Amino acid sequence: ILKDKKGDLKQISWKEAFNIFADRVKKIQKENGKESFAFLSTGQLCTEEMALIGHIGRTFLGGNGDGNTRLCMATSVVAYKQSFGFDAPPYTLKDLELSDVIIFFGSNPVVSHPILWGRVLKNKIKDKKIIVIDPRRSETACNSDIWIDLKPKSDLYLIYAIANVLIENNWIDENFIKNYTEDFEGFKEHIKKYDINDVEGYTGISKGRVKELAEIIHNGKKVSFWWTMGVNQGYQAVRTAQAIINLAVMTGNIGRPGTGANSLTGQSNAMGSRVFSNTAGLYGGGDFDNPVRRKAVAEALGVDESVLATKPTIPYNQIIERAISGEIKGLWVVCTNPRHSWANNEEFRKAAENLDFLVVQDIYEDTHTAELADLFLPSVPGIKKEGVFINTERRLSKMNPIIPKEEGEKSDFEILYGIGQALGMGSLLDNWKTPRDVFELLKKCSKGMPCDITGVTYEMLEGAEMSGSRGVQWPFREGDVLVEDQRRLYEDGNYYTPSKKVKFMFEDIAENPIVTSEKFPYILNSGRGTVGQWHTQVRSREIEANKIYSKESYVLMNPQLAKELNISEHERVKIVSQNGVTSEFNVVYSDTVKKEHLYAPMHYIETNSLTPSLYDPYSKEPSYKTVAVNIIK
Repeated sequence: ILKDKKGDLKQISWKEAFNIFADRVKKIQKENGKESFAFLSTGQLCTEEMALIGHIGRTFLGGNGDGNTRLCMATSVVAYKQSFGFDAPPYTLKDLELSDVIIFFGSNPVVSHPILWGRVLKNKIKDKKIIVIDPRRSETACNSDIWIDLKPKSDLYLIYAIANVLIENNWIDENFIKNYTEDFEGFKEHIKKYDINDVEGYTGISKGRVKELAEIIHNGKKVSFWWTMGVNQGYQAVRTAQAIINLAVMTGNIGRPGTGANSLTGQSNAMGSRVFSNTAGLYGGGDFDNPVRRKAVAEALGVDESVLATKPTIPYNQIIERAISGEIKGLWVVCTNPRHSWANNEEFRKAAENLDFLVVQDIYEDTHTAELADLFLPSVPGIKKEGVFINTERRLSKMNPIIPKEEGEKSDFEILYGIGQALGMGSLLDNWKTPRDVFELLKKCSKGMPCDITGVTYEMLEGAEMSGSRGVQWPFREGDVLVEDQRRLYEDGNYYTPSKKVKFMFEDIAENPIVTSEKFPYILNSGRGTVGQWHTQVRSREIEANKIYSKESYVLMNPQLAKELNISEHERVKIVSQNGVTSEFNVVYSDTVKKEHLYAPMHYIETNSLTPSLYDPYSKEPSYKTVAVNIIK
């Protein structure tokens, strides 16, 4: 669907659409340079599609391209790479059934990961402890044994204080630390300044409760630590995630059943995006400037080394900022909805309005982003296409089409391939004709890497080679035999750093840039609303949503605050953010939020219009979770 100069829409042929794409992008790059073009992708495409758009946008066109994995998982990626030497989550979901202490940091799996929560319910260990650390009494906190109701974004101080108690009482695994870690002494010395006597002032948690938490960790035989967006989406998120990793490592709770420092992904194929998208690193992992990896990937792809990108992409926020400034003129958005999902999302509207050419490729033509497009490319949903997904525990599984495409319909892969042909990629597409072809290329790229999948086949993932196949976790090398369905990393004590040891990572706690004031006296938090809502609701609206969640934006407010402000339940109010934007919400009374806090589901465009343009310095992930606001009747 093409939008003409008058703003009118008309349907065109696929051939015409591909040629328009190619002509416009070539013209933009000729006049403004290669980096005047960029793309934004997703953690919901098949791995082969992610790889193909990276091949087109980065390898051939030389532009920048990031995924909305940046919005949820970039923090964990950087934390794992710096601590373990590779983005390699260590766990298997079976560990939730085996832990006698399960600690969730900023994670609400009852709503966000209900199948994972089912694993917790299968845990039959007597006297096990489930602990939730969260400013809000979430659904998971309501189903836990202990709720640690810390102040927003005070996690790092709390974790350092816990670590101090563990060290002072010698509740640590000295043998593990000596043999498998580096710079523990530096970490030990560094955190002394975060004294337990000051912990309550920073976190709202008494030193007695901190000591109790440390003792529970010490007494646990198999302690697992889990985190999600409450940690990842923060202004000092990477160091917070690494503080959790440090707790697991110093107590020897890693590489054994029921243990681990375990980040949970937010999207179906975030792991595929992280390792095989050609955006922040080469296919299969590794840096763009590493000559050994460049040679290996070039040989695997059958191309000259000079063809490969020479540096990582600029991150999501810079792509949007450069579109606003006019440096980026053409943007291709695939299977994501940043007009809704981006932090301080009015900024994406500004970016879109300033572009010369916005292409949106999606199942739906009426998303907030698609409505801004100059060219809309309609794709089919997953039930009509095939490809591989990699889930939160590194498990590859295969999606197969269950109904045929109708005449004229194309999958994302076919659209991408058609665009590549129109651009004139020629022989660079010779080995990229089908998803199976691309999967074979990615296997070759992964050889010898921590994520080695050279032993995985489409047939294996479809169950033909293995009765009752439940997918395969990486690594699975050529010649490996699948003995167990569940496999965790680091059981041998070897990590992917040069020293083969875990690095203790730490730094001073940064000053909180989000502070309340007389003008903005409340803190707004955001996250999932109900188990029936998915991201920006373009998918979940197709179920009988009125039975599951409100069609109108709403905010949870403590009844005491509502009474003081004379706000009745279901009254529509205005919330004004310190970022200068005002949105409207219906008020829902809830004692799950503290009096000075509010909580709004992220699934409404009104919510992310209020979030700040603030990012972790290492991962560049947005700090969605807290913003200072005021309430106007």
